[in-house]
Order: sequence, then structure tokens, then C-alpha cells
Amino acid sequence: MAKIAIINRDKKRREIVKKFASKREALNKAANDINSSLEERYNARIELQKLPRDSSPVRLRNRCALTGRPRGVYSKFGLGRSKLRDIAMSGKIPGITKASW
Repeated sequence: MAKIAIINRDKKRREIVKKFASKREALNKAANDINSSLEERYNARIELQKLPRDSSPVRLRNRCALTGRPRGVYSKFGLGRSKLRDIAMSGKIPGITKASW
């Protein structure tokens, strides 16, 4: 189980990313627009740098929904590999069976 503080930090980052998503998208579009002047593009880059660091979606980390484990997370289920195995073996996920050949 991951520390509660780290799980909460990740949740806080997800909220900040969602809050600034539209503003960040507009500034990125303005900064990468070839038709606008160099000064406008430069100002858009400066405004992007003024946004909080945690508003960047690159800083997000996929974590297990149950344990908060950062590695071995299956994005389709949102679970870590060990918890996915436990739940699948108990038959709680329809369509998932142990492989046998």
C-alpha cells in the first residue's frame, strides 16, 4: 500500500490538471501557431510557464485504485497486477479466466 500522502498528492494533481486543461490547451495552440507573430508566440510561452507545474498532464502517474501502487497498473482495469490477479481468481471480473493450454 502506498503512503496516503502520495495518493492524495496524485488526486490533487489530477484536479489541478483538469482545472487548467482548457487554458493550457489554448496557450499551447497559440504558442505553436505558425501564422501568428513571434511576439505573440513568445508571450504565449511565457504565460504557459506561469501556470502551476502540477497543471501539466505529464506529471500524472497511473496508480492502482485499491492500493495506490504506481507500477504494474493495467489501464483497462485501473488495478495493479497483484490486485487484478486476486480479483480475477475470485471470479469478480467477468470474462477473465486463468490461461491454460
